[in-house]
Amino acid sequence: MRIRKAVIPAAGLGTRFLPATKAVPKEMLPIIDTPTIQYIVKEVVDSGIEEIIFVTSKGKDSILDHFDTYDDLEKKLEREGKTDLVNLLKETSQMAKFVSIRQPQPKGLGHAVLCAKDLIGDEPFVVLLGDDLVDSSIPCTKQMIDVYEKENKSVVALMRVGDEDVPKFGICGGHQDTERVYTLDTMVEKPSLAEAPSNLAIVGRYILKPSIFKYLEQIDLGKGGELQLTDAMARMMKVEGFVGYEFVGDRYDAGDKFGFIQANIAYALKRRDIAPRLRSYLKELVANMK
Repeated sequence: MRIRKAVIPAAGLGTRFLPATKAVPKEMLPIIDTPTIQYIVKEVVDSGIEEIIFVTSKGKDSILDHFDTYDDLEKKLEREGKTDLVNLLKETSQMAKFVSIRQPQPKGLGHAVLCAKDLIGDEPFVVLLGDDLVDSSIPCTKQMIDVYEKENKSVVALMRVGDEDVPKFGICGGHQDTERVYTLDTMVEKPSLAEAPSNLAIVGRYILKPSIFKYLEQIDLGKGGELQLTDAMARMMKVEGFVGYEFVGDRYDAGDKFGFIQANIAYALKRRDIAPRLRSYLKELVANMK
């Protein structure tokens, strides 16, 4: 069955970016001039996804507003002859079909995914974290869909991390089938370095069969008193098998202050209107630090 739907959990409080996120969702913080979550949406749309389900919470209405039409603003811009901006706004609102559902309590990523059960139905789907960016020539989601269609198993995106970062991630173990594809036999949520089966970390991209909902309903609350998606995937893995895919691309944690700065610089350096001045500024900055 073709993958048509994506779930983007965006219910977190964004405490790492306070006070900026007191009134603005962290997913709406801009990378240059585009909200972080729009890059996530573009990735799935470019991968063939047709329907996007935002799992939100109180104070997150601006996310759905951003992808809605804004007739008054468009008419104002048209009167001013700013057709490029009009087209940009229309393009944003027409990217996909957008649906929103509330996560009533912050019970973790697994619970956020479970909230989308009725909207997903009986078909495979993609899950992407709303502040986890992957810059790649072939969208990371498309890379994973290709693996799913070949393996017919749920797929999680993997990247190698340093020893110091192992306790920050879900970590996988298994055997390598091809250069980037692994058959997984272990998943541990935020293990100590001594407990970790490898340094292959799960990042914010998942392709899941709908049976994941059954496992989410079976597991108990895990680390942090939350329903951990990794725990449900680990149970699913034992019964149905699971594939890990070491994606091609550069990943930025835009939910982290340093990662957010990295993403802004990296994406700005790809912009013709900004890159030349930014390169000059960075060279000058480095020279003055010597």
